[in-house]
Amino acid sequence: MKRPVWILHVFVVGLALHNFAMAELYAAGLRGSALELVSAWKEALLGLGLVLVARARGWGRCRPTLVDSLALGYGAIVVVYGLLPQRWLGGAATHRGVLLGLREDLLPVACYFFGRGLRLSRRDARALGATILATAGGEALFGLLDIFTIPLSWWRSSGAPGWFSHQLGFGYKGLSNLPENFVYNTGQGHPYRRLVSTFLSPLASSYLFVAALLLASVWRLARRPPLGLWLPTVALLGAGLLWTHARSSYLALALGLAVIAWLRRDWRLPLALAACASVVVGLVFVKEYTRVAPATSFTKGELATQIAEAHAPGGGAAVTGLSDASISSHWQSLRAGVRQVLDHPQGFGPGNAGATAARTGVEIRAGESTYTQLGVDAGLMGGLVFVAWSLALLRGLLRTSAWLAATMAAMLALGLQTDIIGVPWLVYVLWTLAGSVFSGAHEGGCEEAVAALP
Repeated sequence: MKRPVWILHVFVVGLALHNFAMAELYAAGLRGSALELVSAWKEALLGLGLVLVARARGWGRCRPTLVDSLALGYGAIVVVYGLLPQRWLGGAATHRGVLLGLREDLLPVACYFFGRGLRLSRRDARALGATILATAGGEALFGLLDIFTIPLSWWRSSGAPGWFSHQLGFGYKGLSNLPENFVYNTGQGHPYRRLVSTFLSPLASSYLFVAALLLASVWRLARRPPLGLWLPTVALLGAGLLWTHARSSYLALALGLAVIAWLRRDWRLPLALAACASVVVGLVFVKEYTRVAPATSFTKGELATQIAEAHAPGGGAAVTGLSDASISSHWQSLRAGVRQVLDHPQGFGPGNAGATAARTGVEIRAGESTYTQLGVDAGLMGGLVFVAWSLALLRGLLRTSAWLAATMAAMLALGLQTDIIGVPWLVYVLWTLAGSVFSGAHEGGCEEAVAALP
């Protein structure tokens, strides 16, 4: 219990299964406050981990590093914004919205300091790598079996719609209270399935696959595992990523491979080829997705909703390829969010942006981009301190772990158009591992054992 590395293993597996498990509990009749209490297992486990590492390490004797100071500074700004009355800032978040916003914004800090208190041995690091790869492989296998063998009607009648709409408060309309990105909608009434796996989200699934594929790449080059084991693993993970139809994740994978190539010159050629191949294969797969993805159909009610949305102002049919309405909407959302933060640099307070605002029924001041959402929640200063902290973290990772550095770089890039800190698996796992790199910083340097990740 003095070295609670086991908690990190639980996060890797448990957070991948979380949404599916909560949806099944909802279907079984566990709802409301009882289900909310059960779903807080991850926060409770993180709290236990923080207590254990604080007792073991004696934080009062540690001298804060620059990365620690930036983390604490960002956390302090978020807390102050959470305590300020909303009316002072022009925000409209409910008390529940403020709490939800604070939880999301502060989680990276809490996870970083949990990891900061861990002393990972080489054995720990390798075991965690194996857990990540096994979890990602299981997610890919289940997701592929799902889209090809389990009809969408099963998901409509499962606990997933109630979990998202009634328990979490998301107002999904176009797919019987399921998230609209469960399918790829061509706008012609003929949707195609996307891999969502137990995350119940193609995007969250794709982020795990990107992290695992980057880990598998370094695993091959550094450890030389048997091809009979490595090739099926990479093929399964690659198929999982492709069928998520998450185009930005294809590019993030290429970026991560490029970062590893830059860090490891002796691996540069194979990694550069792999990065180019990931872009080319991704582009081809996007273009041909309607030929390889399993088709499904809307119900009459869903089809009526789809038609109504298509005729609404700004609506329109998506087309296959990279120049579809989704890419355009991400760019428009980013520009609108940046403009909002620059026009209102003092921010609106936690709970006024992104999924939190959507869940609590208040005006969404900024959406999708991690950085514009933080600019709304904690002001321009809070957003800039988070960016500075992230870059300092990345700098430390570049000196220590090629895989962690590449994965963090890929996720920070994805943060331009999506809420990465709103994906629990990423925060609890990636930021904890990032913190572990600095677990010996107050004693004169990064822990060499983290290089075993590799």
